[in-house]
Amino acid sequence: MKKTVMSLTMATTLLLISCGQNKEQENFGKSTEEQTVSITEATPNPLINEGKELFEGKGTCVACHNPDKKIIGPSIKEIANLYQTTNSDIVAFLKEESDPIVDPSQYEIMKTNFSITKKMSDKELHALESYILSYAD
Repeated sequence: MKKTVMSLTMATTLLLISCGQNKEQENFGKSTEEQTVSITEATPNPLINEGKELFEGKGTCVACHNPDKKIIGPSIKEIANLYQTTNSDIVAFLKEESDPIVDPSQYEIMKTNFSITKKMSDKELHALESYILSYAD
């Protein structure tokens, strides 16, 4: 009886110790890149979320800009890629402190929205910039 209790105690102890170890799980066919994307999607950047809310709400940007295609203004992806490639400042443009670089022919239409973006705080403008740049390739 003593041997049975001792064996049972040791088995339970080993089981508890092994469950508490931080073992790496198998990928089950997923590459590291796929796992990273899943983690990133599960934990979005709060600044990007705030920018999205501003883009779709207070900023009224969604009226003219679509993520992947030109509506009235260029797509968000086109804007993001150009600003990232040229290392330009979206915030300065939204404050009307720099020239348009994406589609200067649409500048007159965009000017009507500067009354909205100029009232935004720097934090809000940086959130918009983060949201836009999140579409860059």
